Amino acid sequence: MRNRQILLKPDEIPRQWYNILADIKMNPPLGPDGKPISPDQLAPVFPMNLIEQEVSTKRWIDIPEEILDVLSIWHPTPLVRAYNLEKALDTPARIYFKNESVSPPGSHKPNTAVPQAYYNKVFGIKRITTETGAGQWGSALSFACCHYGLECKVFMVRISFDQKPYRKSMMAAWGGNCVPSPSMETKAGRDALELDPDTPGTLGIAISEAIEAAVADESGLTRYSLGSVLNHVMLHQTIIGLEAKRQLEKVNEYPDIVIGCAGGGSNFAGLAFPFAYDKIHGKKIEIYPVEPAGCPTLTKAPFVYDHGDTAKYTPLLPMYSLGHTFVPPPVHSGGLRYHGMAPTVSQLVDEGIFEARSVTQGNTYAAGVLAARTEGIIPAPETCHALALVVEEAKKAKEEGKEKVILFNWSGHGLLDLGAYEAYFAGNIKDIELSEQDLHGSEKVYADYPKPQHLKSRP
Repeated sequence: MRNRQILLKPDEIPRQWYNILADIKMNPPLGPDGKPISPDQLAPVFPMNLIEQEVSTKRWIDIPEEILDVLSIWHPTPLVRAYNLEKALDTPARIYFKNESVSPPGSHKPNTAVPQAYYNKVFGIKRITTETGAGQWGSALSFACCHYGLECKVFMVRISFDQKPYRKSMMAAWGGNCVPSPSMETKAGRDALELDPDTPGTLGIAISEAIEAAVADESGLTRYSLGSVLNHVMLHQTIIGLEAKRQLEKVNEYPDIVIGCAGGGSNFAGLAFPFAYDKIHGKKIEIYPVEPAGCPTLTKAPFVYDHGDTAKYTPLLPMYSLGHTFVPPPVHSGGLRYHGMAPTVSQLVDEGIFEARSVTQGNTYAAGVLAARTEGIIPAPETCHALALVVEEAKKAKEEGKEKVILFNWSGHGLLDLGAYEAYFAGNIKDIELSEQDLHGSEKVYADYPKPQHLKSRP
């Protein structure tokens, strides 16, 4: 019997997170006056203990035992050798995936939801608001808040709310309250509906609603929680890559290629940042974030200062952005329908440490079905984007006659996304690829904002 799973013992779970800010230079977030914001300006939105993580430049940050206790419900997660997928592709490449679909909510998202709920709890917060695209993040935060006795309010992008009704039920099972966004509960939501009553919604609008709902609580006992983009989120997710490194060491392997799907950047960064450290310090490795051709943030948008939300409640962030008013087409991978990208991921793409790629919907579902029929797990539509590039790179290895080690993140299962698979099997999944003409005009949104500097982090 082949040893498919490479496992760590429970006591081998990482006890520190890796902070990429120790090893790269960053443009600072800016306030409305164009000046760098101070930590205290974020205090109405986030608890100060998370703000301290957001701005920290310490390379290693300890994980509290209370967090490790909850993470240990499903961590360490398996690293799996995809023997059957390799065989189906007839490739000399050795393919490994980090299986983050084994968490209770079914994705990588609770890796940061649990720490965020914990830090809010110890700070004295009673309620958390958030947004969610496909529902994975809303489910994860509901799960985490349930563990720490916090109330959870989730604004879910309307198109995904309609496409994935059981996500609402999953959140409710853990005590979360989920409403479709845009809603009539906030000014940001009402403004969006007035502009377009039939809008599919966007993560940018949902973020605006969640922030507004948090800061409107006069008791001061509500804070906002973000499932991607900001550095403390990327930090918490590095448990993925840190575990993967230890697991590959057990079989004397190191990846030539690292792949993850990218919407806001969290699951990709979680796998990639520990390997980015190696590349920054001279290791030869290719690292690819993969996004939808229908929302080509990294592959077609410029590197600019822009808001992370539609109503401009967030600071100006240095990132690749299609413009905070951009409404992506209603692709089925709701977790990747975001106009911007995490500043840390954006910085590393700008430096050439990461090389962004995009794929079409048809190719993603074809890869997802192939993976399901070979490896057994039905992947989330977001994960299918990573799989599409894995298939491409494995075929390339065959053409070149090279043995390569490919590592990717299986960021979540698709058991609540079967409507999308049904549409694919019925031939109703359309390839949406935005042209330069489609994107024309987005630049007006951030034309008057400062321009980020092109920094270099390599030693």
